[in-house]
Amino acid sequence: MIQDASGEYLRNAVMTATPEQLQMMLYDGAIRFARQGREALQQGDLETSCEKLLRAQCIVLELQNGLRPEVNPHLCEQMASLYTFVYYRLIDANLIHDATPINEALQVLEHQRETWRLLMEKTCEAAPAGKADPGDAESDTVEHICVEG
Repeated sequence: MIQDASGEYLRNAVMTATPEQLQMMLYDGAIRFARQGREALQQGDLETSCEKLLRAQCIVLELQNGLRPEVNPHLCEQMASLYTFVYYRLIDANLIHDATPINEALQVLEHQRETWRLLMEKTCEAAPAGKADPGDAESDTVEHICVEG
């Protein structure tokens, strides 16, 4: 029953989130699962570690698939390289059962999450207080940088 309620809450949160918030949720999820995978690995629970790292990998693929190179090819190429690095470090951690690649992946993900948070803050500060026109280029800055909404 509690699991149903939390699942419903998460479903509602995702359905009502802005594209910017969805991007943040993806970063949060990837970081959470990578940390859980590292913790399980350190406890010797290889099955749980594998499961959590696979979930983090799936999220990283979603981040990469959401890139929009038609908007900013150079930035998207750089982001794709970062996501590819993170993805393969998570795979390496699963293959060699070592936390070092997880730590490297987490370092990138945490940096990207913080960068995204700062970008969201800056965009909110730049938007006129109250009503932003959804068609206005300035109010759409974050979601049009490189990420598909």
